[in-house]
Amino acid sequence: MAKITLDNLAHSYFPNPKSEDDYALKELNHDWQDGAAYALLGASGCGKSTLLNIISGLLRPSQGRILFNDRDVTDAPTAERNIAQVFQFPVVYDTMTVRDNLAFPLRNRGRDEAYVAERVQEISRMIGMDHMLDRKARGLTADAKQKISLGRGMVRKDVNALLFDEPLTVIDPHMKWELRTQLKKLHNDFGHTMIYVTHDQTEALTFADKVVVMYDGRVVQIGTPEELFETPEHTFVGYFIGSPGMNVIPARIDGNKALIADAEITLKRGYAGLEGKVEIGVRPEFARLSQSEGLPVKVRRVEDVGRHKIIRAEFFGHDINIIAGEDDHVSADMNRVTFDAEYVNVYANDWRVAGEAA
Repeated sequence: MAKITLDNLAHSYFPNPKSEDDYALKELNHDWQDGAAYALLGASGCGKSTLLNIISGLLRPSQGRILFNDRDVTDAPTAERNIAQVFQFPVVYDTMTVRDNLAFPLRNRGRDEAYVAERVQEISRMIGMDHMLDRKARGLTADAKQKISLGRGMVRKDVNALLFDEPLTVIDPHMKWELRTQLKKLHNDFGHTMIYVTHDQTEALTFADKVVVMYDGRVVQIGTPEELFETPEHTFVGYFIGSPGMNVIPARIDGNKALIADAEITLKRGYAGLEGKVEIGVRPEFARLSQSEGLPVKVRRVEDVGRHKIIRAEFFGHDINIIAGEDDHVSADMNRVTFDAEYVNVYANDWRVAGEAA
């Protein structure tokens, strides 16, 4: 297990980058704690796989250092970093049995056969393949091969870190929840430092202690699921986390008032001197449709998704979403909306502004 330090780290695929736009991974300075489970979350192309490959040693950064337990491993090859990595598409030895595939990392390090047999049995049960140990990997389905790949990554107890690069992409949907649960159990049992790359917010939020949200090559927030939901530090976090995502509405801010057209929303905190693009952000869960209270809104449609209703509406020319409970009454004469002031965030140029006590 290892604490992983990113020290002034950045990477460009251009030989002579001339501006920040030339960097696929913009400057990072972070400590990731020994034994914690992190998820790297973001859209395709945001830099999360680039960062994972730098951590694993498959890619040398253009700038800065990476340290394991304060030891500089920037130039150390992958083999010296003592990590296990599971890729998006399964990498297995087709001519070997499932048993021999799982045993390979242990035998390669000279572990005795009794220990190998014990770990293989334990991991095969964990991934649901204990009844297939003597089958050759050739001819197995893609999701079965990925389970072997996952098992091979998990079979060693002595690794500094376990790295997962979108490992459940080829897994059948009904198996994904089970495997995420098993990965979480593995983390709880053995305390490995784990880093899990995904574009799926459900995978990230159910797996990780801390979610690292990336946007345009930059880490925009590291936080617990609750922190990402209630106080998104960047508008992208608000948009990307949640279904539907946070409502982001252009506004003028005057002290503890948000002004939208001629309407006012009272804020919990006061703000001064905001420049550039100024917006408020409020999640659909913290908006309420009403007949008599709040500001005017035009309801476009109501979508019943079983657990709740999603109300698609227009608010001073801007599309917003409102979530109502499954049993909540929604009628045509409900044409006003209120926002819970406790959860209205203010953003300047996409970054959250803390404000001062009003």
